[in-house]
Amino acid sequence: MPVNSAQLAAGANYQMQSYAANDPIDQITTDRPFLQWLIANKQDSIFGNGIFNEKVRISNDSNYQNYSGDDQVTYNRKDTTRLAPFQHYEAHDGFGLNETELANNGIILTDDREAVPTEAEKIQIVNMIKTNRETLKDGFQENMDLEFHRDGAYSPKAVPGLDLLVSTTPAVGTIGGIDASTSLYWRNNADMNISTATAGTLTAEMEKMWRACRTYGKRTPDFIVCGAAFYDAYRKDANQTQNRQVIVTGKDGANADGSTDNVYFKGKLVVWDPSFEKLDTLLGAITYPWTKRCYFLNSKSIRLRPFKGRWMVDRSPPRMYDRYTHYWGVTADYGLTINQRNANAVLSIA
Repeated sequence: MPVNSAQLAAGANYQMQSYAANDPIDQITTDRPFLQWLIANKQDSIFGNGIFNEKVRISNDSNYQNYSGDDQVTYNRKDTTRLAPFQHYEAHDGFGLNETELANNGIILTDDREAVPTEAEKIQIVNMIKTNRETLKDGFQENMDLEFHRDGAYSPKAVPGLDLLVSTTPAVGTIGGIDASTSLYWRNNADMNISTATAGTLTAEMEKMWRACRTYGKRTPDFIVCGAAFYDAYRKDANQTQNRQVIVTGKDGANADGSTDNVYFKGKLVVWDPSFEKLDTLLGAITYPWTKRCYFLNSKSIRLRPFKGRWMVDRSPPRMYDRYTHYWGVTADYGLTINQRNANAVLSIA
């Protein structure tokens, strides 16, 4: 028995809702840790006139004075805050199924409103939509993750991401409307080309960057993410400087395990992000390869800001009158903002 368009849509929507019930983009797998961290700390926002303004304190504008007895003192008008405007950006992904594909899978589409699908057709509809929906979700996450890592220079429609907000050249560029070349307070910390030839050097440089983040940030970085080369270099440096050996005694003698489950710095888990290597493959030769980088990030200063009511919206546009193709998709509207660049740091090994 044929299936009509409404029944196809109902089957599709049922499958889509089964994925969307818990906001599918929130179910981030562990191989996209930076995106997972952003999602976990996201804050729905309104972009009035297309802009979200971060309030940035540039100084205390203190009028501190020593005085004695009848000395005259002065009062000032404080001017301590600037607005850093950030735009929002949109993304789409979707898929279509034409009636030929549907027929080849045992689903005969008709315009008969009285059509009643068989159980086999109902199952086949859900199976087809499930397969397409899964790849839609995974593809959307993968590309959004890469976009959030990059600086946005490759497209005016892409959000400026981590590579701009916490830059390898922190004194270059205008970020959020503030020129970093002239505003010393508006520079993230950076320590590039760190030598790993001598044991302890990498750890010592990480100590410096950690203190630099706390100098003005007041809050300790709460997320450390890095590429594979940096991860291996730090793991080696930690083993060399701590010189620890763990032996597990088994029933038949001593067993040795040279692996490490987790690596920490200042009590924070150091997380390897496989997307760093994906970016190196995508971008080719660059000055500071992603695999050699590490970031100290503060969730109170960097925010993913989904546009309220426009985050991960399922789409089912109507069939075009001159094409027998049916469409499903998802869109998202969002911004990435920062309010204190000097609370964050980027490092790179040589």
